[in-house]
This record gives sequence, structure tokens and C-alpha cells, in this order.
Amino acid sequence: MPPSLKQLHQSAINYLNQGDVQQAHKTLVELVTQKPDFADGYFLLAMVNLQVGQIYKAIQLIEKAQGLQENVEYTAQLAKCYALTGQLQKAKATALSVALSKITKALDADTLGVALTQAGLHEQAINYFEYALTLANNKQTPQAQFFYNFGVCAKFLGLFEQAQNAFENAITLKPLHHQSHFALSDLTKASTQTNHIERLKTVAEQVTHPDAKLHIGHALAKEYQDIGAFSDAFLALQQGKADKLKNSPFDNEGSAALFAHIKKLSLEHNEPNASGNPSNEPIFVLGMPRSGTTLVERILSSHSDVQSAGELQDFGLCVKKISKTTSPHVLDNQTLSSAYQINFEQLGTHYLNATRVVTGNSKHFIDKLPFNFFYIDLITKALPNAKIICLLRDPMDTCIGNYRQLFSINNPYYAYSLDLLDTAKFYSRFYKLMQHFQSLHKNTIKLVQYEELVAQPEVQIKDLVKFCDLAWQPQCIDFHLNTAPVSTASKVQVRQPLNNKAIGRWRAFKPHTNEIQQYFKAQGIGVK
Repeated sequence: MPPSLKQLHQSAINYLNQGDVQQAHKTLVELVTQKPDFADGYFLLAMVNLQVGQIYKAIQLIEKAQGLQENVEYTAQLAKCYALTGQLQKAKATALSVALSKITKALDADTLGVALTQAGLHEQAINYFEYALTLANNKQTPQAQFFYNFGVCAKFLGLFEQAQNAFENAITLKPLHHQSHFALSDLTKASTQTNHIERLKTVAEQVTHPDAKLHIGHALAKEYQDIGAFSDAFLALQQGKADKLKNSPFDNEGSAALFAHIKKLSLEHNEPNASGNPSNEPIFVLGMPRSGTTLVERILSSHSDVQSAGELQDFGLCVKKISKTTSPHVLDNQTLSSAYQINFEQLGTHYLNATRVVTGNSKHFIDKLPFNFFYIDLITKALPNAKIICLLRDPMDTCIGNYRQLFSINNPYYAYSLDLLDTAKFYSRFYKLMQHFQSLHKNTIKLVQYEELVAQPEVQIKDLVKFCDLAWQPQCIDFHLNTAPVSTASKVQVRQPLNNKAIGRWRAFKPHTNEIQQYFKAQGIGVK
């Protein structure tokens, strides 16, 4: 390569490392213009696009780079991008195409593990994370993020001791690694004798980024709650969420308009028996987060005919793709309106095909994405024989559960959880929409009250199994013995027998809950 091209290449890398994406882009365009077959130029352009959120463009550029030169790093990043865009079949095939023996860089092994994790394939992913640590340790260059990623995967698989050690190793390497601090507090049970509170308070004083403050605030709140200091826990949450809430306030007006539009569309298109895909494979378990959806998933997936597919994004993505709207969001009024004009059988078939990578070979699979409740009416049209189970839980416990939970950072679905009153308003809209859908689809949707499930487990579980047209199997009662991976916040709870410890937990946070209690009273929503 001529010196001028080498200089352009190195300059682009330097700009990228400095975070100057504009100069990096300008330099790389000049580079590939001078040498159109320079693979790394296209790959680095992909990394520029990835940094600014242009994932589909990044995919095209990596695919072009791969066509010019086979490279493990290119493959790893391509698999990650496929996973980020919900193309799980491609993500799995691309990631698993790279044998561990062919990987020489720890970062490439770690990236492939991340891709598999995002595709829900934790059992395969952990091999790549372990290999990343092996490669890093051999070169004496371990990174906190490698330990963290391994720990998260181990936690999903129920390997709690390994996960705990991994998070501690990450903190040793990088004392302000906020993700590991939170993950460790979330995993372990604090006591007055054994806790991380003083360490977390020190970290809280040092971190400056809103995301870091959010993680540490949640970590502190979890440990305060473990030792019974509920007021301290609530204040830690308020302080941890403050900067994030200031930067990203929830759009209550837009949320209310979306719920109203969904109801309006369902009434305007209330024709019976739309001709969707006749498959009875899917079982949708949905509802507000922290309402018992994972519990019901574990109960039903303990049945030999049912496979858990996790929280799939596929239905919403298929609606967006087939409706062909140009709006920047997957879920919005324009896309929903257009969705009622599409071929419902095509929508159902696209959804089933998109899920094949993780749905297994069982007769039925569970899609447990809580926010599929937005699509209930469309699901009944695209997949008229699918079962839909919606969890309802006491509004106060649900709101405190959501406020206490650290959800995916920057995911717009969870923006309401930064403020307790915003959470209550969101719950109210959800509750009223579910009552509407039950009246509209009496035979295809089952509302399950979490408290009743806990109080009468055998009766309620048999009723759930019957609703899904499954033969009774006694292992559904012993769901806590299910060894399948868990990738949600309920990873520890669902490995224990059913109990009522979480019922009425909101009362411990009084008087901080008084405002939302009054709000629910004004909305006519009963509080137990």
C-alpha cells in the first residue's frame, strides 16, 4: 500500500479512537475513493456508522468488506449487528461460523459472545466469553468488560458463583465499572454484616455520567432494601435517576396518544376471524414488566411440548418491516395504522419464520416480550390460533417493581420508569387497554392475576395449562426445578418455589408511595 494510503488508514483509526467520527468518515471516504478494493476502509466506515446508530448501513459496509477479505473481526462485528437488528438467524449462523480455534484476539471472541447473548443463545455464548478471558489472560491484558460479559452470561445460566467472581474481578480491574457494581448487588443478598454499601457510596461520589449514576443508584437501592432501609433505598433511586430523567423526560402526552390510537384502531377494524397464519405454535405471555410474566413462562415451559424463546422483538419488527413506514420508530401511530392494511397471513408467517432460530423443535413456543401487549389486536389477526396470556398485578406493587428495576439503558419502552408518577400513569393506560382487549377478544386472551396465582397455584396453573390446550403434566407445578436459562430480572426468584414475599412490598416504601396511591384512587383503579 502506498505511503499516502497507509497514512490515511492510520489517521482514520486515530480519529475513531478519539471519537471524532466526522473526521474519520471524511478520511475513510477519501481512502476508499483512492483504493475501492481496500476492505478495512469499508469496515472502518461501518464502525463510524455503528457509532452514530446507522446499524443497517454498517451491515452493508461490513458485508462489502467481507466480500473483499475474510477477517474474524469483520465476522464478529457483523454477527453483533445482525443481533442488534433482530436478524437472529443470521446472527447465530454468522457467530457460530467462527470456530474458537480460529480466534486469536480476545475482543473478537467477546464480540461473538455478545452477538450470541443478544440472540438469546447463552449456552453457546459462554464458550466464547470463556475463550476471550483465556486469550486475554495469556497475553496479560484482561479487561473489565470481558469479565462483566462473562458474568452476565453465567448469571443467565444460573452459574451464580462464577458470575459473582467475574463481577468482582471486573471491579478489581476497573473500580468505577458501574455495570459490574450493579450486577453484583443485583445478584447477591446484602446483610448488615456483609454488603457493598460504603464502596458504592464512594463510587457514587466519583461517577459523573448519567448512566453510571443510574447503575450505582440502583445498586445502592438494592442493598439498602436487603437490609431493610427502605427510605434510604428510595432516596438512592431518586438520586440515581435524577440526571437521566432530566436528560430524557418521559413523553406522557405521546404515550397517552399511542394507547388511545391502539384502542381506536381495534374498534375500527373489529371484523371477526381475520385470515392470518393458522399455526397454534406461539404462546404470548405479556403484561407490565415485574408482574409475573417470567413466572408464567417458567410454568408453561416446564411442559414437554413447550419451548421458551425468551423476549422476542420479532412481532413488532415484522409489523414495521411489512407496513413499510418511514418513521424512525418501530412502534408509532403511523406504523400501527399502516399495519391494518397489510396481509395478516403474511405478517403471521413472517413472524414465525423470524423466530425459528430460537423457537426450538417443540410443538409450542413462548414469546415473553412484555410490551407485546401493544400488538394484541394485531396478534389476534395475524395468528388467530395463538394463545395470549396477560399478567395483571396489584398496581402499587407493579409500579414499585418497575421503579426499582434497572431496565435496558436508553430503551424508549422503559422511559416511564425514571419517575414513579410517570410509571403510575403508564400502568393506568395499560390496565384500561387490557380491560378493553379482554372485552374485545374474550376467547383468545386470558388475564391472569398474579396474586391469585400465588394464592392458589395448583388451581391456577392447571387452568393455564388447559387454556393453552396442553395435556396436564405435574412438572408444571415444580417450575422452579426448570434448568433452562433465564434472561430477565426474575432470574433468581423463578428458581425458587412459589411464595408471597413480593406481595404488598410497596407498603415498605411509604410515605414515598402516597402520591401514586391517590392517583390510582382518582383513576378508579383499586389498590390492595
